[in-house]
Amino acid sequence: MRIFVINPNSSESVTTHIRRELEKVKRPDTELTVVHPDRGPISIESQYDRELTKPHTLALVRRANEEGHDAIVLACFSDPGIEAAKEISEIPVIGIEEATLHMAAMLGHKFSLVTAFRIHIPTRELHARMLGLESAYVSTLITDMSVLEMDANPAQAKTRILGLARKAVEEDGAEVIVLGCAGLAGYAKDVERELGAVVLDPTAVAFKIAEAIADLGLRHSKARRFSQPPIKEIK
Repeated sequence: MRIFVINPNSSESVTTHIRRELEKVKRPDTELTVVHPDRGPISIESQYDRELTKPHTLALVRRANEEGHDAIVLACFSDPGIEAAKEISEIPVIGIEEATLHMAAMLGHKFSLVTAFRIHIPTRELHARMLGLESAYVSTLITDMSVLEMDANPAQAKTRILGLARKAVEEDGAEVIVLGCAGLAGYAKDVERELGAVVLDPTAVAFKIAEAIADLGLRHSKARRFSQPPIKEIK
């Protein structure tokens, strides 16, 4: 079993953080590769950032296929370039947002989502609607900490998340809390222990789903939506 994890931003710190946390949850027989592009934004916090990172992310998707990995995880909560990645990949591509929102809806009646800034709320709501999960998405919790701040200051991030999550459980009826950032990898258990409700770490969730899908020999359907792009000259 070989799983290829792509951190679409160019931060070595975030990549190291993701690798460290996934080493704790992977199966002993799973070979883990965690990479990031050499170019592109140091963090992904806008649509502009997402667009900039897509060509570099897709190049890494092609590399994973060429090297014979069994599955790919896109470790950014916006899942940048995921549809194009599924088109060009012959191995499964699992986005941490897509996988975890579906998991949250399976594990509770309503879920709340942690994100960095208020400007991200429309994107989160749009993605939930696109995935058919709008009715289960009850509220958005704003940390007012950047991706790099949440990665660098886990104690502060966990304290802030815990306060927001308690309010979501008590006032919004949330039964599941989703930590909407790859930089929060490994924080879920500490928050869950204090909160008493389910807290999901998207990077770990997507990684374990990738292992399961690879075990089952499943692939994205190439019948229509994710069929290979036509071969043509690209200038």
